[in-house]
Amino acid sequence: MIGFLKGRLALKQPPMLMVDVNGVGYELEAPMSTFYGLPAAGEPVALYTHLVVRDDAHILFGFGTDSERRLFRGLLKVSGVGPKIALGILSGASVEDFLRIVEAQDVAMLTRIPGIGRKTAERVIIEMRDSVQKLAMPAPKEGRGAIGPAPASPQSEAFAALIALGYKPPEITRLLKSADEPGLSTTEIIRRALKSAARP
Repeated sequence: MIGFLKGRLALKQPPMLMVDVNGVGYELEAPMSTFYGLPAAGEPVALYTHLVVRDDAHILFGFGTDSERRLFRGLLKVSGVGPKIALGILSGASVEDFLRIVEAQDVAMLTRIPGIGRKTAERVIIEMRDSVQKLAMPAPKEGRGAIGPAPASPQSEAFAALIALGYKPPEITRLLKSADEPGLSTTEIIRRALKSAARP
């Protein structure tokens, strides 16, 4: 099992990134909560990882904090929740937000995340209720790098990232209007779009 990677951030293209570790490029998928804290491409980066083994692929997931990885692993234990839905939850809510959602039993908030219906949201809240206290405990020396400068074509990269998260093109177009400001980075555009999607 690969527990973490430490190297140089070679590429970030939500929801995929690549870390160059001594000349070997590791491709990872990561939630937007992790992308918000990534440094610029070419800068040093350290990520916690989780490996999912399937019949047709081995997929490595990366996380900026151990709390995010623990939440991801906890979600995978919920019946009906796979890696894609778990990434969607982490992209739509921080660990702290998720803990509040579970404690408040806010099913409606979870159903706003693509791929999560009411039954799945109810299962997540019921099955995660007992483990939220463990998730709330931060790992020692947990931290992030600074957010890097905006990449080229931030609107188109944000569009592609939202497609990968399960949103439909017409909905993405509507959400991106809420983040239509010059000079915004890809991650900031996605952050604003996801906040807009979470509003009732």
